[in-house]
Order: sequence, then C-alpha cells, then structure tokens
Amino acid sequence: MPSMVTCLTWVRRGVTKALPDKVELTQEELEDLIKETKEKIKEREGSDYDEEQMNEAISSQQDPDQDEELDNSDVEDNAVLKEYDLDNYDDDGEGVVMTGAGMAGLTYFANNQDDPYITLKEDDEDEKEDVQIKSTDNLIVIGKVDEELSSLDIYVYNEEDTDLYVHHDILLDTFPLVLEWLNFDIGNEDKQGNLLAVGTMEPFINIWDLDVIDAIDSALTLGEKKKNKHKKKSKGSIGHVDAVLDLSWNRNARNILCSGSADSTVVLWDLAEAKAVQALTHHNNKVQSVCWHPYEAQSLLTGSFDKTAQVVDCRSPEGSCRSWKLKGEVECTIWNHFSPFYFLASTDKGSIFCCDVRTNDPVFTLHAHDEAVTGIALSSQLPGCLVSVSQDKFVKVWDIENDKPSFIASRDMKMGSILNVSPCPDSPYIFTLGGEKQGLQIFDITQSAPAWKHFENRQCLVNVANAEPEGEAMVAQTKEETKETGIDDDMDVESNTVSAMESLSLNKDEKTSSDRKKLKRKKKKRK
Repeated sequence: MPSMVTCLTWVRRGVTKALPDKVELTQEELEDLIKETKEKIKEREGSDYDEEQMNEAISSQQDPDQDEELDNSDVEDNAVLKEYDLDNYDDDGEGVVMTGAGMAGLTYFANNQDDPYITLKEDDEDEKEDVQIKSTDNLIVIGKVDEELSSLDIYVYNEEDTDLYVHHDILLDTFPLVLEWLNFDIGNEDKQGNLLAVGTMEPFINIWDLDVIDAIDSALTLGEKKKNKHKKKSKGSIGHVDAVLDLSWNRNARNILCSGSADSTVVLWDLAEAKAVQALTHHNNKVQSVCWHPYEAQSLLTGSFDKTAQVVDCRSPEGSCRSWKLKGEVECTIWNHFSPFYFLASTDKGSIFCCDVRTNDPVFTLHAHDEAVTGIALSSQLPGCLVSVSQDKFVKVWDIENDKPSFIASRDMKMGSILNVSPCPDSPYIFTLGGEKQGLQIFDITQSAPAWKHFENRQCLVNVANAEPEGEAMVAQTKEETKETGIDDDMDVESNTVSAMESLSLNKDEKTSSDRKKLKRKKKKRK
C-alpha cells in the first residue's frame, strides 16, 4: 500500500534553528526505551508478554535439521573468528592486522579517521551542512501512514531553488489525524518557539519540538493517556475521551490551543500550564473542524457532523453562540483573513458555503466537487484565491472576490483522494497537498496557465495574521487607535484591522515587480 498523507502543515521561514539540536541516547535511556516499547506492545496486544515463552515458542517451531545446520555453522564461525582474531576487531589501537590466505599485510581500523589509506575524512562541517536549515527555507510537516507504520516527516522546501527533501522524521505509535504549528515557547510565553501539536486516534495531544532531531518522546502531552472512550469522565475533569480530529492555535492569545474531538466536545488548553481550562459542548456530534479568528482572540469557529458551523465567543460561550445550518456534514472551516466578517465551510456533499457573521443565511453556496470537499485553503497573500480538494481526486482553483465565486482551473493530481491542502505562509502561489497515495505534492498555481492568466495582475497583500511579529504590532496598534476613537464594537476593530492590512500592501515598485519578474521566468520555463 502506498504511503498516505493524513495531515500536513507549514512552518514559516526564519523560525527554525539553523542547526537543530540532536538527541544522543545513553545506554540507560536506550534500555528504558526498549522496555517502554515492550510495555506498549503488551498493552496493544491485550495479552501478557513473556519473552521466555515467546523464545520457546519460536524454538519449538524450528526444524530439527535446521538446528543441526545452525550448530555446524556456529562451529565454522568460531573457527574463522579464532583464525583471524575477529573477536578483537573493534579493539582500540593502531588497527587489527589480518593474516591468513589472501589477507597478508592488510590492516583494518576501527574507524575511518584512524585509517591513513582513507584520504576523504568524515568532516563535522559536512554533517552540519546536511542538517542546516537556511533562513529562506520553509519546513513542511506531514503525518504519514505506511501500512502499519505511522510517522511525521519533516521536509525542507526552498521556493527559489525548488528544493524539497526530507530533513528528518519522527516515529509515532498511533495514527496521526491533524497537525498544528505553534510559534510558542513553553518555558517563556514572550519568546517565539517552533512546536508542533499532533492530534491522533488517541484522546490526548502530543507536542513536539521541531528544533530537536531524534527525539524519542514529545516535549509535552495535553490530556490523560489512560482514558477510555467507553468510560464517562470523572466529575469536574476536562479533556477528551475520543480521537482528536482538529487543532487550532490562537495567535492573539498565544498560550491557548483549541481541540475538536470525536467525543463531540471542544476543549481549550493552556499551554503554559499544560492543562485544559474550558470545555465547550455546543455541538451534538463529532467536531471535525476548529479555527480561531485571525484578529479576535475570543472568537472561535467550529464545524461538526451535526451539519452546523458555529461561532462562539469563548468569554461567555453559553450565551453567545451563533449557528448556521448547512446541507451536509462539515468537513473543514476557515476564516477569510482578508474579509474577517466572513468564513468558509465545506461539506461531505461537495459544497462550499460562504457565511457572514452579521447575517443568518450564507452569502453564497458553491457546488465545488462531486464528492466530499476534504480541504479548503485561501492564499496567504492573494485576496480571493481559494483552493479546494476532494475525494473526487481533483484540486480546483476559485476566485471568490466580491462574493461572486468563479471557477478558474482544476487538475487531477494522480494521488487518489486528496485529503488535505495548506497554503504556504510566505508565498501567495504555493500550496501543499496530501492524499491517499503519492505522498506530499507541491501545487504552484502559476504552473496552471488559466490560473496564472487570471491572477497575474492581482496585487498581493501581507496577511497580518501570519506576519509576526510585525503583524501583531499592527493589530495591537489598530486596536489602540480604535479605542481612542471611542469605538467599542469588535467588528469595527476588525474593519480597521483590514484597513491596516491594506496599508501593508506590497510596494508595487519593489516587491510586486520582483515577484512578477520571478513569475515571468517561471512562465518562460513552462513554455
């Protein structure tokens, strides 16, 4: 079975350490890891694990003739070891001199550094170059399932050089469902970090440090690992009892992470305290999608199998929840960061709905695909550019500017059902796709002639939700100016934020012209 990409996310440029830390295990730590792994196998199989009994069972199944062959082989091996003194092969010293037929005068060294005949020495600088991450590199993290093996693959992607390669990976012991990048440092809330939250089939959340290679365990776990989804939670406890289906990090309240679960609840977590602080129960079926508002810390968008999308004010969730009934189970929800009154929701019926938080009915309904729309993503910098993916195996590009959606382009990516799509935070034209086969793929809309022709003259804007810390400063400044004018309505604050965002438009004479020259080079190459 080919590898399936179940989830993916981006890491912005310039955040990851140039030389990530590397974990080196001691013998004791390695033994503890082996012991822990055996215990996990024992729990998973649901039976007692007895190593001696297992060895006896294996021995009893061997062919007696095979045992005799093995015994004879051992005798021969011992003779060879004695003749060539192979027992002392790894001893320190100037080397082991090999004698015997065809071996006269040959000396074998324990490592290449000590061997005078090897002129190409192992160089620490070469090793550093292999793991170094440049300031112009993005990271792309995917959750991958290959038969029974689950892992996180951390890719390095450089748009300018079109490089894409796996930098390192992390083995998982359960099926990954969702990834969320956190620019947060657990030990220092005011400092930027490089963490990854992982939701799986289990009711807890593991958080990994992406600046560490070869880590054997997550940096932090949110929730209890021993919970049973068939048991009721103890009175007063907060947390999930079933799979974590979606995650969203609050960029305006940096210590808050939100999770939606198959147990029909939404839980808010305090990363600084590593504990759940609030549980929301406004849905009556699996919560498939959660998404914080890009500029308002308290506003949370959720989507569920109960066929509703809802917006909750988390300061008073019981009395400030607005709901939109949609035709189909909600697969994905996202805010429009260029028009913060609006959000988009996709369903299992192939439709995409655009809703305005100020009205009760959808602004427009788009029948986008023939099967479930498993992912939707807006360009980080190109207003109106929407990309959708589906179980029908197609990726499609749309223009939703001015609330008049129009179809631009589509492509069969030859990767089976496409399960997810994510926009590059540093490029307006680059998206990543993950599907049931062919692994990770980069989707560049400039490589589609219709899409390039349609969007080439549209001005890109800086998305202040992603432009940290400059974006945070701009949002804070805008809110402060709003207070001085006596405006108390949060939505008026959002409107002013949009104006601030527009004031950060790329300089036409510099960045825009530079981008267009680069795209024209791509176009010529394509021709």
